[in-house]
Amino acid sequence: MSPSLHAQSSGPIRLVVPYAPGGPIDVTARALAERVRDSLGTVVVDNKAGAGGNIGADAVAKAAPDGLTIGIAATATHAVNPWLYSRMPYDAAKDFTGITQMVRVPNVLVVNAARAEQLKINTVADLIAYARANPAKLNYGSGGNGSAGHLAGEMFKQKAGIYALHIPYRGASPAQLALMAGEVDFNIDNLAAAAPNIRAGKLKALAVTSEQASPMLPGVPPLSATFPGFAIDTWWGLMAPAGTPKAAIDRLNKAFTDALKAPETKTRFEALLAEPVPTTPEQFNAFMAAERAKYQQVVKASGAKVD
Repeated sequence: MSPSLHAQSSGPIRLVVPYAPGGPIDVTARALAERVRDSLGTVVVDNKAGAGGNIGADAVAKAAPDGLTIGIAATATHAVNPWLYSRMPYDAAKDFTGITQMVRVPNVLVVNAARAEQLKINTVADLIAYARANPAKLNYGSGGNGSAGHLAGEMFKQKAGIYALHIPYRGASPAQLALMAGEVDFNIDNLAAAAPNIRAGKLKALAVTSEQASPMLPGVPPLSATFPGFAIDTWWGLMAPAGTPKAAIDRLNKAFTDALKAPETKTRFEALLAEPVPTTPEQFNAFMAAERAKYQQVVKASGAKVD
């Protein structure tokens, strides 16, 4: 019996998305679920939001390792939350096995365009010089304590040797509105969220936080040009419960990496400013381990904790 017939006869695959419907993670998961139908049969997307993604990830950790339940592993669920939450329902290092990374979305250091003009801040060097000349005057916003924007902001402050007060908001959208209103001086936001206001000239992009410059923001340098090795991206990928047979992982990897390499996927993801990143299961496991190690330092230095 061919693998695809076997998959269809043993029931549909459930893909757990640990976030609410409609966001970029959900949209990309649904796009791939459609594309793999011919090779894997029906893939049903199951949104289980809550606790920063921990509820959905835990549902995958506790599922039978039969290749019929898979889920999304994201920066939060598999690199940040293990250090941020005092109690975790799963072990991010041991309870899962990677299938493939799906995407990478650069984050971007943005300032209010009008304020940047007023303070003559056109580059990262200008921002750092202003912070040093005006100690304790700068602040930055984020989508909350322990959010990607908060941790990237702390990492930037450490590397630059500057002080800026962190102001947490209830989500990335309110933080962006605060920046537009001039309540905060800078944010490190994901590119997908910030791009419309960068294009509209309301926000000025000073740098991207990916290791290399992003083709989606031509002319904007990476922070790694100022601080070698600086890299904080938003990423997500596919994982299965630990103990899922290698044959099942390999079959899932082939179907999903083929879907990620399809030109239609690239076009569809580009609209979300997300870059497809097909990998082997081993590469994704190694990547997640490296990200966990990196964020352990960053979360500790930030002092962020969720009880």
